[in-house]
Amino acid sequence: MTERYPIEHGPRTGESIILLHGGNVGNWMWEPQVDGLAGRHVITPDVVAFGSRSAERWPGLGGAADDIADIIRERALDGRAHVVGLSMGGVIGVHLAKRHPDVVRSCMVTGAAMTGMGGFERRLAELQLRSWDKRWFWSMQAAMFRIPIDTRELFVSDGMGVDKDAATRMYREIFDGAMPDGRFGYSGPMLAIAGARESRSVAAAFPVIVATMPQTRTWTAPGMRHVWSIQDPELFTRTIVDFVDSDVVPV
Repeated sequence: MTERYPIEHGPRTGESIILLHGGNVGNWMWEPQVDGLAGRHVITPDVVAFGSRSAERWPGLGGAADDIADIIRERALDGRAHVVGLSMGGVIGVHLAKRHPDVVRSCMVTGAAMTGMGGFERRLAELQLRSWDKRWFWSMQAAMFRIPIDTRELFVSDGMGVDKDAATRMYREIFDGAMPDGRFGYSGPMLAIAGARESRSVAAAFPVIVATMPQTRTWTAPGMRHVWSIQDPELFTRTIVDFVDSDVVPV
């Protein structure tokens, strides 16, 4: 059995960074970034109902954000953290900024389709959900996302371990439009990113994010796909460092 990936890394000094993973994986996906952030305090939780927590019930995006807020208050230095989220983790990051602005130092989200998905994307996702418990499906996903060979078995086992009903409810929340209603109290640094080679629905959400948090800056990462933390881990990590340390957004 593969050992689970730790939740905390590095010395308890400086300011904490929390990394929120996507819906098809667990916290282990952040290993390249943890290596690149050596010397910093980094928190890599499994989102509720995923990874090592697959036996837990999916509480909705708001409930998942509440859970992350509790983790930050418990584990982060001074009870606050720089938040980085990819895909589902990015959507949760936006909900976290809405519901718990007091725990967020800065927020960087990528691949977050906040205004929903439709048409071909939605039909494709529905087909994927029908094959959720099939090993061949997860092996195909691993190849498509270019998961490194040495972690593909973990990707497959994590994916098959997620309750299909929980995955269905999570994805349908996002498909229907996951942007929280109401006023945002978060006024800190905010960066929304889309990969140039991922779904157009991600960049289409930029105006809505900016409307709710006017301080938001946006960036389209040239040549990058949805899971560009694996496609170009050095660029992804450098983007985190520049934003967290200097509030700098790539040009």
